[in-house]
Amino acid sequence: MAEKTGYRAVTKFLIASPTKVRPVANVVKQKTCSEAMAILENMPQKGAKLIRGTMKSAIANALYANKKLDEDMLYVKEIRIDEGPRLKRVWFRARGRADMLLKRMCHITVVVDEKAGE
Repeated sequence: MAEKTGYRAVTKFLIASPTKVRPVANVVKQKTCSEAMAILENMPQKGAKLIRGTMKSAIANALYANKKLDEDMLYVKEIRIDEGPRLKRVWFRARGRADMLLKRMCHITVVVDEKAGE
């Protein structure tokens, strides 16, 4: 039988560079959900708002699946920022030239689980 991996939420195709969102995700790894949400509320980065929405969904999934859980019992087990497809746009430059502008996308996966032994 497979090991229980926790409750997860995935948000895909967000227009934000994964390299800019990953440092925000590293701040909240392995923290309790209430502490992580408080940290994300006070961060000015765009990635914090994106991660906060995904984390709210993961917490709601956990509370819906297990009615005995409380939000204080949950912690961020895993948070992953994967690279998505890139939108390719033309960037017009001087003297009739053009460059390729890549608008990067990311996929955010948040896994929350209950604390063991507490």
